[in-house]
Amino acid sequence: MPAAHPLATSAVSWRWTSGMYTLRTRPVCLRRLGNHPTLEVLYQQKLSALIGEDQATQLVNQAPVLITLGGNDFVNNYYLVPMSVRSRDSRQYALPDYVRFIVSEYRKVLTRLYELGARRVLVTGTGPLGCVPAELALHSHNSECAAELMRDVNLFNPQLVDMVRGLNRAIGANVFVTANTYRMNFDYLSNPQKYGFTNVQVACCGRGPYNGIGLCTAASNVCADREGFAFWDAFHPTERANRIIVGQFMHGDTDYMHPMNLSTILAVDQRGSSASS
Repeated sequence: MPAAHPLATSAVSWRWTSGMYTLRTRPVCLRRLGNHPTLEVLYQQKLSALIGEDQATQLVNQAPVLITLGGNDFVNNYYLVPMSVRSRDSRQYALPDYVRFIVSEYRKVLTRLYELGARRVLVTGTGPLGCVPAELALHSHNSECAAELMRDVNLFNPQLVDMVRGLNRAIGANVFVTANTYRMNFDYLSNPQKYGFTNVQVACCGRGPYNGIGLCTAASNVCADREGFAFWDAFHPTERANRIIVGQFMHGDTDYMHPMNLSTILAVDQRGSSASS
């Protein structure tokens, strides 16, 4: 949808070409994450021309922003791209150093979003990367989640959360909300029957072991009933799995959403709008 479309006063979505931030990689991703906030600048300019600067600023301040971080920086930059100066094979960064580096870079991105007017930003870390069909196909032993990627996630997510909470303290407000997407995903992966899944390892669409090799194409195997599958393709959840995750975004307790879920945020903001009108 063009940013200046009339519906842009209700919602606007950009699909960024993966969130990888690491510099000097092969062209696995097309743009650096640090460049993406420019899209918001362009949107605000067009929105101001459409509805006026004051109203545009208010709209941006009140709009929830979702940003998902980390997954591609591990799966692609650290492991898949051997010539990246910050990949595992380059020996420039051991894993703990690499995690600290990308968390520090993400802090700059979140700070820039705040400077651009974002006041409600939902930050998700990474889910259980070692459990996706692609990683099971390549690195699993006895159908267990790939241990190395699970270690990476368990190192990255807590540092991301600490950084986000530190930003909130520095700002003096709960601008950034963290979502425990690791737990949201692992809940149904570890107890599929509770959530109505019959298969949480094999992708609905794909080829090879676990349908985890390559992309979902016309030549792929496709499951007969996607409702029973947790994964649509080698990496991405099905709609049913995504609905479970979104349900936690909206209504999850503080084990899943910190400091509050989106329903609470919307209610607080609505009361604030009513009081000021």
